[in-house]
Amino acid sequence: MSKVFVLDTNRQPLNPIHPGRARMLLSQGKAAVFRQYPFTLILKQEVTSPKVEPLRIKIDPGAKTTGLALVNDSTGAVIWAAELQHRGFQIRDALTFRRQLRRSRRNRKTRYRKPRFLNRTRPKGWLPPSLSSRVANILTWVKRLLSVCRVTAISQELVRFDTQQMEDSDISGVGYQQGTLAGYEMREFLLEKWGRTCAYCGAKDTKLEIEHIQPRSKGGSNRVSNLCLACTPCNQKKGNQDIKDFLNTSAYLDFARYESLGVDALASRSVKGKSDLLKRILAQAKKPLADTAAVNATRWNLYENLKKTGLPVEVGTGGRTKYNRTIRGLEKTHYWDAACVGSSTPERLITSGVKPLLIAAKGHGTRQQCRTDKFGFPARYCSRTKFHKGFQTGDIVKAVVTSGKKIGTYVGRVATRATGSFNISTHNGLVQGISHKYCADVHKKDGYSYAN
Repeated sequence: MSKVFVLDTNRQPLNPIHPGRARMLLSQGKAAVFRQYPFTLILKQEVTSPKVEPLRIKIDPGAKTTGLALVNDSTGAVIWAAELQHRGFQIRDALTFRRQLRRSRRNRKTRYRKPRFLNRTRPKGWLPPSLSSRVANILTWVKRLLSVCRVTAISQELVRFDTQQMEDSDISGVGYQQGTLAGYEMREFLLEKWGRTCAYCGAKDTKLEIEHIQPRSKGGSNRVSNLCLACTPCNQKKGNQDIKDFLNTSAYLDFARYESLGVDALASRSVKGKSDLLKRILAQAKKPLADTAAVNATRWNLYENLKKTGLPVEVGTGGRTKYNRTIRGLEKTHYWDAACVGSSTPERLITSGVKPLLIAAKGHGTRQQCRTDKFGFPARYCSRTKFHKGFQTGDIVKAVVTSGKKIGTYVGRVATRATGSFNISTHNGLVQGISHKYCADVHKKDGYSYAN
C-alpha cells in the first residue's frame, strides 16, 4: 500500500508508515490529520531520536501528464506515486482568447494609436506561460514532498531521446551507448516519430520492426533519417529493394492497405497514389519532432530549478526509463515510468499495493471583472468577493445532504455563490444547488484537484 507521511511535534518528517498503522494512531488519539493531500499525520507526542530513512524523488516530465514517485533506494520500495496532469493547453487557449478580445477592442476604439506590441523584452530563460506552468507544478510538488519526508536525492528524465547518440552510434565517452540501451533509445524515438504504425501499410497494434528506407546493401546508412517502422509482412516483402522499386511492385499494391492510409482507393493503383505515399514517407523520415524539442527545453529549465534545492540531481533519458521498466515487468504508466528513471533504479522494485494519487492542476481562478460572449462583449458580472459562507471556489468539501431531492454524500471541488447555494464537482459529475449548511471543508483550495 502507498505509505502515509508522518511529522513529529516540530513538523519534522519521520518515516512514512503503513495505512493500518496510521488508522491505529488516529483511533488512539496519538496523531491528527495534518494535511489531506498528500495524506499526512502529525504526532501529538514527542519522539526521541528517530531514525529516518532517506528517500529519492523520481520525476518523469511529460507534455500533458508528469509521473512522480518516491523510492527507497536501499530497499527498493516505492513509497508513494502520483500522476500530475498539467493545464498548459488551457493556459494557451485562455491567452489566445484574451489576445483576440484586446485586439478587437483596440481595433474598434483606438485605431489611430501606434502599435506597441514589440516594445517588450523577454528575460533570459523565458518560457511561454503554458510551459512555465508545467515547471511550476512540478516544483510545487517537489517542495511539498520535501516538507513531509526526508529526501536526499532527485532523479529526473532530462531528455526524451539522446539525439546525438542516434546520429553517431560510435560516439565515445558514454558506456551505455555500446550496450543494449542504444536499441531502446532508437526504437523509442522511431515509435514516437512514426506514430506506432507501419510506414508502408499503416498497420497498428502489431509487431513493428526497424526498417532501412534506403537498404544498407545499396548505400543506405544507419542514421535516424534513413530509418522507419514496418510490420513484419512489409519488411519481408521489401527486403533489400529500393523503396521506389518496392512501391512499384504489384505484390505491394493492396487495396485494403492503401485504404487504411487514407489514400484514395483508385489512386492507390495509379502512379500518383504511389508517388504520394513515397513523398509522405520521405518527408516524414526527415521531419524532426518539434514537440520533443519544446519539451526538452522545459526539462532543462526544470533541471536548473531542481538543482537550486541543493540536492544531487540524477538525470536519465527516455530510452533508459523504458529499458528499466521493461526488464522489471511493469506496465506502461506515468508513475511507473517515474519510478524507473535513471541508473539508480534498484534491481528489484517493491510495487505491490501502490495506488497513485491523481492530481490535476486547476489554477487559482481569474481576475476577469466580467464574463464575455463569443463576440467579446460583456455578458455577466463577476463578484469580487472570494469567500462566501466561509468557503472559497476551489475548496474540496464533503456535503452530507440529509433532506430534499438530493439526499446523499458528495465530495469534490466546490463553486461558491453569494446565495449560499453551491455546486460540487464530484467524480460522478456536477451536483448543483447544494446548501452551504451541508458542507464541511476537507482540503482548502491550493490550485489542484485530487482523486485516488
